[in-house]
Amino acid sequence: MQGLHLTADLSGCASDRPVLTCAASLRQLCLQAVAASGLQAVGELFHTFAAPGGVTGVVLLAESHLAVHTWPELGAVTLDVYVCNRGQDNSARAEALLAALVAGFAPATVQRQALRRGERGLQG
Repeated sequence: MQGLHLTADLSGCASDRPVLTCAASLRQLCLQAVAASGLQAVGELFHTFAAPGGVTGVVLLAESHLAVHTWPELGAVTLDVYVCNRGQDNSARAEALLAALVAGFAPATVQRQALRRGERGLQG
């Protein structure tokens, strides 16, 4: 169950970017970024909310998950990438996925966090 959990809070995103307001655009960005990073999508769900029209999207990965939430009225996005490292270390793939998503939103600022999960020998 060892893995890497990355989150990023983006601000200063242009509110007129379709990826902030359109589920189909966000879906395309996410699935392209997942494929380019070498991870495997196994399911997905994207939902656009009523005005001001933010989008929530989740991609289930064979390696774990990606979640994205947008607030176009604030020019803000939250990203959540978690990968398990069972069988191979997927940390570089998780970093590549997060970087591709950040680039797709072109934020003015990014606040990133990283958490190593399930380290062997930890008692719970």
